[in-house]
Amino acid sequence: MDQKGEPEKPDADIQGDEYSDEDDELYEEFGDFPGRLKTSGEESDYQEEIFLEEQEEEEEPVKKIPEDFFYDYDQVASAPFVSSNSGIPINLLTVIYSFGYDSTKRNNLHLLDSQTIIYIAGNQLVFLDLKTAEQTYLRSSSGGGIGALAIHPDNTYFVVAEKGFYPTVVIYEYPSLRPYRILRGGTDEAYAHASFNFNGLLLATVGSHPDYTLTIWNWKEEVPVLRTKAFGQDVFKVTFNPENEEQLTTAGSGHIKFWLMALTFTGLKLQGYLGRFGKTAVTDIEGYMELPDGKVLSGSEWGNLLLWEGGLIKVELCRHARRTCHVGPINQIMIDEGEVITVGDDGCIRIWDFETIDTADAIDESEMLEMEPINELRVGRNVKLSSMVKLFIPGNSIWYAQDSNGAIWKLDLSFSNITQDPQCLFSFHSGPIAAMTVSPFTYLMATTSKDCTVRIFDFAARIYLAQLSFRRGGTALTWAPRMVSHKGGLIVAGFEDGVVRILELYDPTGIMMFAGRRKIIAAQLQMTQVFKPHTDAVTALAFEQNGEVLATGSKDKTVFFFTVGRSYEPIGFINAPGPVTQLVWTPKSHDISFLMVICENGYILQVPVPQPRETEELATYELKELPIQCFHFMSIKSRILRDIEIENRRKKKEAKEKEKEEKRKLRLQMIRQMQTEGEEEEEIVEEEEEEEEIEEEEPLPEIFIPPHPCPVLCGFYSAPGKFWISMGGYDSGFLYHCKFPTEQSKSMEEQQDEPFDFHHVDDTDNNPIRVISFSLTKQMMFCGMQDGKIRVYILRDKSLNLTDMKNYWSFSVHDNDYGHIQALYPSYDDRFVLSVGGDGNIFVYNVLSEEEIEEGLRAAVPPPRIGLEPDKHIKDIEDPYAFSIEGARQKREYDQIMKEVEEIKAHKREKLKELREEFQKLLEKNAELPEHMQLHRHEFDVDSKVREDTERTTVQQIKQVEKELAWEKEKHRIALLKLQQRFRDSLEFDTIIIHAIQSEHKISTYRLLKLSTKITKAKRISQSERRLSKFDWKEKELPTKKDSQKESAQIISTAEEIFLDKERKGKPRTLSEIMVENQINKLKKIILKAERAQYKILQRRKEWEELYKSKPEDDYEDPKDVQAIKEAQQNMGDFNLKTSPDYKIPEHMRINAAKKEEEIGILETMAHDKKFKMNKCIVSLRDQKIAVIEEIQCLVQELKTIHLILPEAKHLPIPEVPQLYPEEVPERKFQYDDEILLAFKLGEERKAQQKEQEEKRQEGDFFGGFAATKEQHSHKEGELGRRDSKISKIPLIIIPEIQKPVEFPKVDLTEVEVEILKREEIRNVYMQQHLIDRIKELILTFDAEFRLLRHQKLKLDIQMKLADLHHVTLFQEMLLLKNFEKQENTLQERVNSLDREEQDMKWRINENLAEMEERKSEITKLQDQEKTLYASFQTTLGENNKFANFLMKVLKKNIKRVKKKEVEGEEDEDESSKEESDDESSLESGEEESESEDEAFDETMGLANCDPALYEMTLQLREKRLDIEEALSDEKKALDNLKKEYEAMSKKVKVVGSNLRTAEEALEAYQREKQQRLNELLVVVPLKLHQIECVELGEIPSDLSNALVFSNSSLQHLQERIVQLQEENFEQHELNKECRERRKKLIFEKREMAKKITTMKEMVSKLMINKFGREIDLEALQTLSVNKKLEELKIKKMKKELSNAKEIKSCEEKISQVRWDLLMKTKEHTKKLQQMNELCLEKRELENRLNTLQRQQGNAFQGPRKADIVAREKISELIQVQANKILALKEEIAILRRKGGLILPPISNNH
Repeated sequence: MDQKGEPEKPDADIQGDEYSDEDDELYEEFGDFPGRLKTSGEESDYQEEIFLEEQEEEEEPVKKIPEDFFYDYDQVASAPFVSSNSGIPINLLTVIYSFGYDSTKRNNLHLLDSQTIIYIAGNQLVFLDLKTAEQTYLRSSSGGGIGALAIHPDNTYFVVAEKGFYPTVVIYEYPSLRPYRILRGGTDEAYAHASFNFNGLLLATVGSHPDYTLTIWNWKEEVPVLRTKAFGQDVFKVTFNPENEEQLTTAGSGHIKFWLMALTFTGLKLQGYLGRFGKTAVTDIEGYMELPDGKVLSGSEWGNLLLWEGGLIKVELCRHARRTCHVGPINQIMIDEGEVITVGDDGCIRIWDFETIDTADAIDESEMLEMEPINELRVGRNVKLSSMVKLFIPGNSIWYAQDSNGAIWKLDLSFSNITQDPQCLFSFHSGPIAAMTVSPFTYLMATTSKDCTVRIFDFAARIYLAQLSFRRGGTALTWAPRMVSHKGGLIVAGFEDGVVRILELYDPTGIMMFAGRRKIIAAQLQMTQVFKPHTDAVTALAFEQNGEVLATGSKDKTVFFFTVGRSYEPIGFINAPGPVTQLVWTPKSHDISFLMVICENGYILQVPVPQPRETEELATYELKELPIQCFHFMSIKSRILRDIEIENRRKKKEAKEKEKEEKRKLRLQMIRQMQTEGEEEEEIVEEEEEEEEIEEEEPLPEIFIPPHPCPVLCGFYSAPGKFWISMGGYDSGFLYHCKFPTEQSKSMEEQQDEPFDFHHVDDTDNNPIRVISFSLTKQMMFCGMQDGKIRVYILRDKSLNLTDMKNYWSFSVHDNDYGHIQALYPSYDDRFVLSVGGDGNIFVYNVLSEEEIEEGLRAAVPPPRIGLEPDKHIKDIEDPYAFSIEGARQKREYDQIMKEVEEIKAHKREKLKELREEFQKLLEKNAELPEHMQLHRHEFDVDSKVREDTERTTVQQIKQVEKELAWEKEKHRIALLKLQQRFRDSLEFDTIIIHAIQSEHKISTYRLLKLSTKITKAKRISQSERRLSKFDWKEKELPTKKDSQKESAQIISTAEEIFLDKERKGKPRTLSEIMVENQINKLKKIILKAERAQYKILQRRKEWEELYKSKPEDDYEDPKDVQAIKEAQQNMGDFNLKTSPDYKIPEHMRINAAKKEEEIGILETMAHDKKFKMNKCIVSLRDQKIAVIEEIQCLVQELKTIHLILPEAKHLPIPEVPQLYPEEVPERKFQYDDEILLAFKLGEERKAQQKEQEEKRQEGDFFGGFAATKEQHSHKEGELGRRDSKISKIPLIIIPEIQKPVEFPKVDLTEVEVEILKREEIRNVYMQQHLIDRIKELILTFDAEFRLLRHQKLKLDIQMKLADLHHVTLFQEMLLLKNFEKQENTLQERVNSLDREEQDMKWRINENLAEMEERKSEITKLQDQEKTLYASFQTTLGENNKFANFLMKVLKKNIKRVKKKEVEGEEDEDESSKEESDDESSLESGEEESESEDEAFDETMGLANCDPALYEMTLQLREKRLDIEEALSDEKKALDNLKKEYEAMSKKVKVVGSNLRTAEEALEAYQREKQQRLNELLVVVPLKLHQIECVELGEIPSDLSNALVFSNSSLQHLQERIVQLQEENFEQHELNKECRERRKKLIFEKREMAKKITTMKEMVSKLMINKFGREIDLEALQTLSVNKKLEELKIKKMKKELSNAKEIKSCEEKISQVRWDLLMKTKEHTKKLQQMNELCLEKRELENRLNTLQRQQGNAFQGPRKADIVAREKISELIQVQANKILALKEEIAILRRKGGLILPPISNNH
């Protein structure tokens, strides 16, 4: 037991849960826990939960933990283990500092506050102060290591998830660092990750191998809420969704899984959905992020982003041209300030647009979408970022990043003009520490690892001093002893490529003072010598105790020896039987110095010190004569265990025998006391013997020898020839004491040696000792263990025989899984102990001593040695494939042998050459002989087959070479194609430089790439990307409403047309139909007339209502005037400056990032088009120049022809032909032929030869660095062949050679010939001048066009520069707008939602008002009906009716009535009886009230003499009255409800309106802020002097910062606007005057019209009285019509009678037709019966004849005759036919007997 105690096993109810191992299912559901998660609304409110246990129907509630409860840290933290009764102090070693950092551990960097970071270092938590670099430590609770860290969202708590046997999760409070809560039972062995939810109430943890348990904790109550198995492989991460805390995500090795907390009828459960990769390759997922809508964005191993939705990959995101988002895995993805941040292995941090990712969707079958990052930060070279953290404070852009290559970075991600460069705060070793060594002089330590660095630390002052980097990783270190370097600054380092480097550490201040330089650093590390003795990693370095020899061991199974001095010279090497792991020299106490070589495969060698020798002339450095003693370890562990088991059994047996003897004595005493017989005693003894025989011993353990030797981990000398070793693998658990054999009769392979002694080491069966070292006094033995623990054994006798190795002190410091101790050393004075581990941590311990560590204690850095040259450059061996010392020597020997062989070959070639010459002479002599004596050529061949075989072999070799080079040929072809696609295909125009002919002017094309698909294809549409403003969505909504109204009207009209079309169509009409139609038309006309009259009345009423509604109020303002005023205010004509503080951005001028991107795209497109046009012009000019040169060449050729004829005196100088430069035709660089390819090949061969010569010159450097001082100087031989100009390879025009005229002898010419010659000469002189002028004209024309195009190009260059400046401005504006875009969209969406809400409320208010008006009109109608009812009642009664009062009381009496209910369907019929009873009760209460009012009136008192008809009519009218009153009360109630609703909505409209105004003001303020930020951007506007009109005292001011850049057109527009406003003002005055006069006229007309209306009303009243005797309702008179229902019934009756008559007639016709058919069928039936009768008679007759013939002829013949057989067959066939006919006839008869039977044709056989 190395720790204070193992943790207890969790409770049975938690451990008893069963997990499902089916990890490949898409949907998994696991058992729930008693804890239940309560939800409220959309957000889950997690509170304290209670676990219930059902134990025999008893329920015990769990007690709540108080909020202020804390654990004791001393009881929680793990403590060192000390052997009992040993007297060893508990604080023997104390960790005082950590120089390492486990940078490869996932998420090993967290931020607690702005100045404190926290990370895991083995079994410690390190709190690092960023300002002071001070460290504070916190121990793990289990001592088994720490698995994961998590920080609470409030930074008030942090979680430490442990490792070990049933590890715990400890939550500490910050900054007090007190243990607050401890969670138990979450996993079996180790936690992999932990994470809080958004509000910090829940904690999720996931375990590692073997259970991978996912647990959700209510951590404040220390209870698990949910638990399940996450997956069957490693899970890297678990997180909650910040937007929905009921969703979780886990990811890890080859999977991602989505979880949901589902509340089922059995409780709360975790449901997991495994992500399906589909077409995408399966990948490990390190980083991911949950999006607000539930989607998940994850990384991949190849660097692309994967967007998950519904458990499937929705789209894979990459960069343009299918480039990956990162080079390598994406380790972290997060969202910050609305932007997605990704962190990759490539050391890059990229910022992506969130909305683009959120709305991403696949556009093709590849399911990939291309996008580009917004911003990018490349931290540095050789940087491998794994995670980043920051404090989420508004405005904070500082992040801290974990670099897996051993660094912590401070990064500024503000991406502004003042962004700081990445700063490396701390640098550490990356990965496992390979080796460490401690200075024997002072408090200095050197470390190295595979990160290719050697670092020096001052562990007393706790500071880092120096570092030196190399190409390969370090594997071994040793500090030179005092005998080698008396100043103590020499370090020897071994590396994984077999190189050994001598390093010197010194204080550079002495050299700097001597050189007069300034002091910069406190220590300097310099390489002084380098050599390569090995071909594999150097694993051990050791100086001989006297400091005369250095030994190096390696994995290549060799040990090399060097003499120590100013330079290290090789002595030689020996071969070892296995890879060397350790080299140990005998201590000074031994008489003879030996080197013990410990090999990994169980061999231990002992060699004496080799003597230096002269090695220059030796063929090899191998020391073959050096005596070697070998010990080959043979496993004895199984025998030891067997002996221990035998001893244990012996002890047990002795104890049992003693116990049995005591029992036997007891029994004998009992027998004697009872005085029993002897037989009984004998029986008891016999029973005991039988029991002894029954007991059988178990078999002893078998002797086991491992098939493969176990590794030897470490060892040390105990005495001369004796040593201790620690073994790994099966043989671990013991320290073995061995000695070298004195005589070796067998070879090393056959030799088997056993240790002569051993020592058992507690708890090391699976945890061997890897490193052993001793204190200076040999009182303490320090052991570094496999599991990262440190053991200290107290050797009180100070003997290396380990006789007192019993009590020990043990402490777990490094990681228990992969933090095995690599090196463990005390300091030179035993005050400190240092350890390094495979987890990358370096710890410094203070050894318990009486003296306390002094403050300011520092190590003394050695001063520089005399003659040290700090600036001297030592040539390093950087090539990993360079020859080793032995390899270089072997190479030299090989080269010598090859040189001798080449000399022999040269001698043979000389002989062959002599033989060839002799053979050639023979051939010549043979040719000189006469033909008949000559030998044929084939007769000279000794063997003709040799030549044929040679030729055949040559052909085969050529084919074989072609086959061998086919792959290379195709490879290079594809590579060339790829290069062309990458660099040439995207190029639309290359740079072409055209030279003028007569001047030095040049003009070049633009190097133009093809227009990017980003502009042409992936352009973002601003209307879809941004939030619509309220004006936009209003314009969209209004047309839809109008369209819906139009569509409804169209539907109605089309339905009516279809109905009319159906009526029009039909058959020819009969008389009865015409009568019905006339009746219908007559009725329709009457009804139509009444309806038209009613429609006119209604239309008139509606017009009046609309007219009254349109009457304006007193404060009414015309909307047109309001709109005109608004337009006038907006278009006043003034020019509002965008820099003014009150500037309001118009709606149409508002800009966003998408629009700005469109502007950039348009600008790039325009620039591209202009450049393209200019390039075409330049190319056409180039083509023109080529044509001009060709024409000039032709003209020059003609001139040369003329010069051959003309005399030289009249020759004019031939103009020079213009030259075509290579840069004018760059496309010809890609044209090649065989000659060019051969020249290229020759150049490559020359380069290869020069390289070989260079290698030969540097051959001395490969001898391990010993010839580094011998510099060889040589000059390069030859130069690379120049490639001929490709232009010259392609001639412009082929000109034939000029043939010289044939010369004839001179003769005298006649006068005519002389005249002809003169004329020819004149013509040639003219042609000469003409051709020269033509050449000049061509040149001048071309140069003129060249100057014109050059002028245009210069103008375009200016425009392009301005466009570039504008592009920069637009890009800056776009970046700025993207920062504002998210907040602006949020504000715009709020304004739109409020405006929509306001419009909706207004629409509902308008509908409410319209419904109120309808209700009022209905109330008015009901009141009119009631008045009409009373008026009709009075009219019916007449005047002076004595029962008028009685009947009036009857009419007005309120009686009980059953409320009428309409049945609207089956659903209304199922209403509850409770509602009906409530209605009835309310009705009865109302009726009771009415009865109480009319109790005094009794109807029976006045019925005696009353007319029954009048009484019945009164009762009917009373029923109508009651109906009207009920409807009236209902309408009034509805009206009251509408009024209340109207008031509520009016109040709400006011609130919404105020909120809308507030939101619009906020949006406007944000727009103003955005405009101000845009105004801060610098815009370059080039101006000419005449454009500057801002002058002071006639001069241009020196400072134009207050000037305004204004266009002439805008200024002219403002001046014209002044005149326009004056004209508009005059027009408005005139219009006002006209309106006043018109108003007066309208008032006068209104008065006159009112008088006229009064007069007409009186006239109408008089006319009605004259005609009808009283005033009547003309509208009712006009709408009088026939009884529509009665007339419709009459028409219906008429139609029915006509249809019935038609049906009767058709039935009678059918009956007559059927009767006729029956008669015909009966006749046919009778005929068939007669035929049947005849056939029956014929059949009977034939049967009789047949019988007679058989009787007569039966006796005449013995056998049948052929004729009889034929006759019988014919008769049988005839009978069969007749039978078939009979059956057919019977069937026909049966069919005819049935009514409507169908007669089939008779069956006929063609026989």
